[in-house]
Amino acid sequence: MDVKYINPFINATINVLETMAFTKAEAGKPYLKKDQVAQGDVTGVIGLIGGVSGTISVSFTEKSILSIVSNMFGEEMKELNEEIKDAVGEITNMISGQARQELEGMGISLKAAIPSVIVGKNHSINHITKHPIIAIPFNTANGGFTIEVCFEK
Repeated sequence: MDVKYINPFINATINVLETMAFTKAEAGKPYLKKDQVAQGDVTGVIGLIGGVSGTISVSFTEKSILSIVSNMFGEEMKELNEEIKDAVGEITNMISGQARQELEGMGISLKAAIPSVIVGKNHSINHITKHPIIAIPFNTANGGFTIEVCFEK
């Protein structure tokens, strides 16, 4: 997968977290993911179709998502609950939307499905393609999260 298709997701992730959750996120080195085990405790997943098809996922550790949603809501969140699940779905949707706008500028038009959210330790993420999964780890002051991108033409 060409790195130019990954950068819109990195840019969107940093922008969404900074503007919506007042959280500075720093991207680590992308790597090829070899299994389906989530890197976090709660994951938003969205299917994409159009010029290419595939999925993106955003998988947060419990500590990082509680901090991010606390910043978004202006009140301390202490446990993974329905509000956290809703927020993860919305964050995933916003990242997808911003990344798709940037990809459209490159001539790739994509439509997104409704995000689904998975909660639990060591859950699996099933991407809809069999192509390589590129994972990008991120760090925040309160823990990490990982986005995964998988496309096929």
